[in-house]
Amino acid sequence: MSDKKVYLKPNVVLEPLYDRWYAWSHLISPATAAMNTIGRHLTIMDSYLDDPAIHAEAVLNPKMKGGPFMDFNGGRVAEVSALKEDILKRQHRTIEFAKACKELDRILAAEGKGFGLEPLYEKVPDILKGYVELCYDRNNNADYRFFESLLYKSEFYNKEAQSIALWITNNDHRPFCLSTPRLDEPDVLHLNIPFDHPGIDAISRMKRTARPLSEIKAIFGITPEQEALFDTFFTETPPPAYKRYTGDKIRMRYFGHACILVETKDVSILVDPLISYYGYESSIDHFSDADLPDVIDYVLITHNHQDHILFETLLPLRHKIRNLIVPRTCSGKLEDPDLKLMFNNIGFDNVVAVDPMETIEFVDTTITGLPFTGEHCDMSILTKSCFLVQISGFKLLFLADSRIVESALYKLIHNQIGDVDVLFLGMECDGAPLTWLYGPLLTKKITRDQDSSRRLAGSDCPKGMALVNIFHPKEAYVYAMGMEPWLEFISSIVYTDESNPIIQSNKLVKECEAKGIIAERLYGEKELLYNRKEALVAEEQ
Repeated sequence: MSDKKVYLKPNVVLEPLYDRWYAWSHLISPATAAMNTIGRHLTIMDSYLDDPAIHAEAVLNPKMKGGPFMDFNGGRVAEVSALKEDILKRQHRTIEFAKACKELDRILAAEGKGFGLEPLYEKVPDILKGYVELCYDRNNNADYRFFESLLYKSEFYNKEAQSIALWITNNDHRPFCLSTPRLDEPDVLHLNIPFDHPGIDAISRMKRTARPLSEIKAIFGITPEQEALFDTFFTETPPPAYKRYTGDKIRMRYFGHACILVETKDVSILVDPLISYYGYESSIDHFSDADLPDVIDYVLITHNHQDHILFETLLPLRHKIRNLIVPRTCSGKLEDPDLKLMFNNIGFDNVVAVDPMETIEFVDTTITGLPFTGEHCDMSILTKSCFLVQISGFKLLFLADSRIVESALYKLIHNQIGDVDVLFLGMECDGAPLTWLYGPLLTKKITRDQDSSRRLAGSDCPKGMALVNIFHPKEAYVYAMGMEPWLEFISSIVYTDESNPIIQSNKLVKECEAKGIIAERLYGEKELLYNRKEALVAEEQ
């Protein structure tokens, strides 16, 4: 089989790992990776080693889904202990770095009293010196910012911690992945390669283009012991032929969650890629990577959360993406890492960062970044953007997980962009508390009431209708709800008819319909075709 040309099977998972934990965006930036190592990974491992039975019980409790509990049924203690010791050994400098960040927070809280900060540079922990700038906010609170680009050039960007696990999935359902490390399994092949390794592009191309198995083995350096399992990931059966869209309309395809593909015969735009697999029996119809074009002109990233930046999807698509559009930041804030830097350092060399109200123009299409409020627990996060996509006068507005906290902002935006034709809005309106995502980055403990009041929440019905009433769409679609079964492993969300986000989105759909607006909560897959407005005007003339 080694000399035969083969394809990568469509249900092979390319799972990115960091220290054998599922890799998401806060595990790339050196500062957030360090804080998550001590504040999430080691904390969960210590808890598990202290009492595995509590974790086994919690995992079975639906109310605890998505919590900091390992899913090993109380077993594999020796392997977890060995992984912990390995992390402590390999990441000792990273751990020192994280502890120093917390120590600097304490120093500034105690001694940053509004006077000049220059004398305090002497007290900055040695491991941080040169990487931080001390500063005050406008309320005289002392803080610091990183020179993040220097951190990527330092020992603290540890590419050796990155790896890829290859395995075959036969269904859409997977356990929650952020609380349980990936230990050795007989059907999982671990490749100790960084995320910028060219082999990732090579093997991903093999989903559509066959090549000799011997060549891909050589690229990855597959050993004789790995060959038998590695061979199972390939087939001589070609994939379904991709049919490029050549129509005169604008085609919208919903792939699940916040992932939407907008196409014309000239351009393709993919928003927040999160693509399911195929090649097995699925409970619901859905598009997969077999339905993506060979070249994706623009990929739009709305914000830095793990259900909107999924490396498991993005890394295999890297070779197809001409332009990756991300919201701009250079704040240097620990809680707000720079997405352009992050993507550049994992092998994306075509990243464009946009400011709010900045427009990219090409052919008959424009992409405009828009301000985005809510869903970030009132943290000072700049790395977030809604997007207006306008094609031949037809306007699609992607509001992601926006929560309208001040209607005046969106009225000002409307003054600039006008009414839209189609609006997409996330309505996961309960949201996890602040500490679920940002907890490892905090130095001071907050109260439970404070934590509960600051949530990763999108719009409820009143807030969603406020946005509808501002932008006057002809069609309104609720998306980004985490409902699809292939989202559970990253979102931990399971709804019932009594779940508040379902109730709120149902109300919004009914209120929109009462106003004569086409409305629906998207689920699984959806395809819509739209006429170009300029083309219609030309025809009428």
